[in-house]
Amino acid sequence: MSTSDHSAAPASFSVTVADVELEPEDLDPAQIVSGEPVVTGKVLWESPDGSQVRGIWQITPGVVTDTEANELFVVVSGRATVEVEGGGTLEVGPGSACVLREGDKTTWTVHETLRKAYHISY
Repeated sequence: MSTSDHSAAPASFSVTVADVELEPEDLDPAQIVSGEPVVTGKVLWESPDGSQVRGIWQITPGVVTDTEANELFVVVSGRATVEVEGGGTLEVGPGSACVLREGDKTTWTVHETLRKAYHISY
């Protein structure tokens, strides 16, 4: 029988994603295609080596481009169309679970302020 050493891990916790207060995040003006989108977020947990991050992220309506990391996210509120260069078009909204591959070049058209809970691996 094996046991896990949880002494170095943070305590388990729970949050209500819709209620978490988010902090302003920088958005490179070169990423903005149209509109005046504003990005906010909150890191809830990060591995000691920085290779994994879990948190909540939000963006207001507009169109932005991005180069993705390995990410799994679940949309809590809002709607967006995510076009993956050389791939498909993803329509995401409340309850959508989405996986993005590292290096994917995307264009996000945010129709309604979108809030998501995410896990990123670098």
